[in-house]
Amino acid sequence: MYSVFYSAAINGIDGLIVNVESSSVGSPQPKLEIIGLPDTAIKEAAGRVRSAARSCSLPLKKGLLTVNLAPADIRKEGSSYDLPILLSLIDHPAFTKLDFSKKCFVGELSLSGELRPISGALPMAIAARDAGFTEIYVPEENALEASAAIGIKAFPVKNARQVFDHLLGGKPIKPVEFPEEEFFKATQTCALDFADVKGQESAKKALEIAAAGGHNILLIGPPGSGKSMLASRLPGIMPPMTLEESIETSKIHSIASLTADLKPLLTQRPFRAPHHTLSHIALTGGGSYPKPGEISLANNGVLFLDEFPEFDKRAIEVLRQPIENREVVITRVNGTVTYPASFLLVCAMNPCKCGYFGHPTKECICSVNSRKAYIAKLSGPILDRIDLQVEVGALEFEELDTAVAAESSESIRKHVCEAREFALARFEGETLSNGKKLTANALMQPKHIRKYCVTDEAGKELLHAAFNKLTLSARGYDKILKVARTIADFDKSEIIRAPHIALAVQLRSLDKKYGK
Repeated sequence: MYSVFYSAAINGIDGLIVNVESSSVGSPQPKLEIIGLPDTAIKEAAGRVRSAARSCSLPLKKGLLTVNLAPADIRKEGSSYDLPILLSLIDHPAFTKLDFSKKCFVGELSLSGELRPISGALPMAIAARDAGFTEIYVPEENALEASAAIGIKAFPVKNARQVFDHLLGGKPIKPVEFPEEEFFKATQTCALDFADVKGQESAKKALEIAAAGGHNILLIGPPGSGKSMLASRLPGIMPPMTLEESIETSKIHSIASLTADLKPLLTQRPFRAPHHTLSHIALTGGGSYPKPGEISLANNGVLFLDEFPEFDKRAIEVLRQPIENREVVITRVNGTVTYPASFLLVCAMNPCKCGYFGHPTKECICSVNSRKAYIAKLSGPILDRIDLQVEVGALEFEELDTAVAAESSESIRKHVCEAREFALARFEGETLSNGKKLTANALMQPKHIRKYCVTDEAGKELLHAAFNKLTLSARGYDKILKVARTIADFDKSEIIRAPHIALAVQLRSLDKKYGK
């Protein structure tokens, strides 16, 4: 007896349809064999399936049973195939005559037949929808997440018996609907407010520019000056996530088993702040079976690296390619996967080892050589990829004690959104080399810079002087033009003028002060 059910696997951040084929041959010695490049978790499904079937009073085929997971040349891993394996082995005359060609099943079984939550339900549901399936059956805890794949019905399943009865026309399972209106409402909220930050107006302005243009930024200043406080509030002034951005980022978090964040999708831009002791593999992603790292979990959001020079040198240098390409490619013996990594990098550091170089009242105890060695932990190529370099000075008592309310995140976000919308109108129809839409000034490629970064004569002269004085690289030259383009967007100016160039240069010259 032969039967086919359909399930899904994960390949990178995308889903992949898997055919669960089963056959039975009469034999005095019952045995269940699973083939198709399964890992250990899948091979152990035999015990879970048999126990779950007994617990749910489901009749299984007898004899020598073979289950093939096709395509057989792709490595399969995880326990999400338990449910379709069980269903493919059920021996029931009415059940075997049903049409399952438009139904997809995923879920891990307990010995009692209950379904446990899985990782990657969202990309699996999207893959099933794109492959023409109309229904997907997932564990109850994953149903809301899977419902975000609009166009396919997501059925929440508690146990194997429930889905069996539903398919036979018994007590129906009600599919979960994606709350689209609630999603767009939730994207407007800000958890942390810039109104709580005293002083630091120049740093706030730089962060506003970074949010509008998607520019990487370095905050440098003494301990307690507010660097971490400023960085943590950056997601709250960035433009709200679009549904497309939310789905892409939610897929990554789903694969990384961070499903607690999905309700059913991420509605806030992610803010990832890993400790400086993490390895370069944890930062970029990897492992025998690659999983996304911190730079991919920060996709469409903020990656905050506090105490930047304290990070392992390999971790710092491995950021070079993802910053430029907005993706990370991980190659292993088992294959190659590509994860999106379009993040806004925010770095914070002290000006020296003790932290008080340049402090107005506290004396720095570091030697000149020690100070230079501390800054030298950041290579020139890395600093060259950071668009904005901002000094966050120590606050005076009057700034901390003031009763005047600072500008709120909501107000700043309005300015940011206006500048971003002005840029988006200009970029209508423009695409990047990877085929994606051009959505921010920081993403502009050389052809876009030539087309949209037009300066007046005064601005051109100022840029020429800055190029010679700061000994800018070609990348540094482009970065200044991109930042100036963003500054001009706040003024609704299609021409980049001298004041825009001047501010962009001012926000990129701290490496000279601190000894690079």
